[in-house]
Amino acid sequence: MRVVIVTESFPPDVNGVAHCALQTARHLVDRGHSPLVVAPATAAGPGPGADAPAPCPVVRVPSLPLPGYPQVRVALPSRRVAAAIVEHRADVVHLASPFVLGVRGMAAAARLGIPAVAVYQTDLAGYARTYMGAGEAAAWRRIRSVHSAADLTLAPSSAALHDLEAHGVPRVRLWPRGVDTGRFRPGLRDVALRRELAPDGELIVGYVGRLAPEKQVELLSGVCGLDGVRVVVVGDGPSRPGLEQALPGAVLLGRRTGDELARIFASLDVFVHTGPFETFCQTVQEAMASGVPVVAPAVGGPLDLVAHGRTGFLVPPRDAGAVRDAVWALAADPALRTAYGSTARATVEGRTWAAVGDQLIGHYGNVLAARTVVAA
Repeated sequence: MRVVIVTESFPPDVNGVAHCALQTARHLVDRGHSPLVVAPATAAGPGPGADAPAPCPVVRVPSLPLPGYPQVRVALPSRRVAAAIVEHRADVVHLASPFVLGVRGMAAAARLGIPAVAVYQTDLAGYARTYMGAGEAAAWRRIRSVHSAADLTLAPSSAALHDLEAHGVPRVRLWPRGVDTGRFRPGLRDVALRRELAPDGELIVGYVGRLAPEKQVELLSGVCGLDGVRVVVVGDGPSRPGLEQALPGAVLLGRRTGDELARIFASLDVFVHTGPFETFCQTVQEAMASGVPVVAPAVGGPLDLVAHGRTGFLVPPRDAGAVRDAVWALAADPALRTAYGSTARATVEGRTWAAVGDQLIGHYGNVLAARTVVAA
């Protein structure tokens, strides 16, 4: 099968869309298929090593930084999208979180008569509320328009699937995300790293992700005030300067990736995610694979991932007090942390990228079969 993956982001970018697109391309290659990726150009351009992580060819489209958030690149109008689809002789066009570049991919696929599978990943309506204070209805109109043109939309969680259907998006199926259980594992817990992060033997509570307003990392402020607790924040973004003031005593490590990130995950005692707009929440899965109990908001993707009272705690969103109290309950009970962490690891062991990648290939096959029936 020849697949063109049109994605709004791709490594070296570090975010959920980029990571999922990369894993999709890898799995297609592993299964003997022929993927091609179309993505925005990086800030430095397609210089040496820019596409090193990619297992397949990557076509870069000219882009500009998003105003106020330069880490995010937005593709400019380009004929390269349609040209890439034609030259690759695509059987299926895969649209990863389509918004700007993905819309062009959708239009090109429609003109060429090629089926399109759209993967919903970003809560644009939630971002509209966060950054503009309004615009949620307009965001949903955009989402509905884009995804209604696809042969199939794949939602990463039960909550996302419900939201899409409630807002009139047709032909929606569930497709969750995988986790690298070989890379993220409890055995990487590092005594020396823990001593470096918490020299007085404090309980280490970690957050991993973008440092941006929609992530609401400032909700960890109450955790910073707990005795014997050290907050460790991994990630970068526009909110970092403010968080340095809002989280007294916290260690802000900046961006970490690969094996180094896996070692940090395994060395945590508790993982906390604070953002209420997650359609899935990959870092929660990576913490669970690392054998770490999780505290997360009871909304969106975490509802499918965290079993309250078994692998961690689900708390009301945007509630700093609830986050603090949940962390304190785990801090006070080492046996509970161990039990939750062990159950968390067991829960995700079957959620490999290979397993969910095969599900995706099955969705492609269903779409192609449906097109064949219609044509007949």
